[in-house]
Amino acid sequence: MKSYRKELWFNVPSRRGFVNITGEVTDCLKESRVQEGLILVNAMHITASVFINDDERGLHQDYDKWLEKLAPHEPVAGYLHNRTGEDNADAHMKRQVMGREVVVAVTQGKLDFGPWEQIFYGEFDGHRKKRVLVKIIGE
Repeated sequence: MKSYRKELWFNVPSRRGFVNITGEVTDCLKESRVQEGLILVNAMHITASVFINDDERGLHQDYDKWLEKLAPHEPVAGYLHNRTGEDNADAHMKRQVMGREVVVAVTQGKLDFGPWEQIFYGEFDGHRKKRVLVKIIGE
């Protein structure tokens, strides 16, 4: 069995944003030369997310609006976590809702997706570099 590991780095210039990382993950799969197996893609920061969905801009705007209703950034004093000097309690909650990682099957050297599926990095406390781990195992 082969094993492959790579870290992808992202620096979203705004507080929140979504980045389609399907191309980068596909490049990792090609580098790994795995034909049959599994890919794990996970955010290595507790205020970021990795998820699978459609690459539709309106949908991403809807996610942003919905998440801000669920866990609004302001007022920052409304969160006990922010009493530590942080201002990102909302980002922790948004990550919890959107998830930490995805696992995708690899079949015949390709991501085995359903129609329209893409992999996204979700940032909820941006303005700095953060990592995503890509781990591939298989034959």
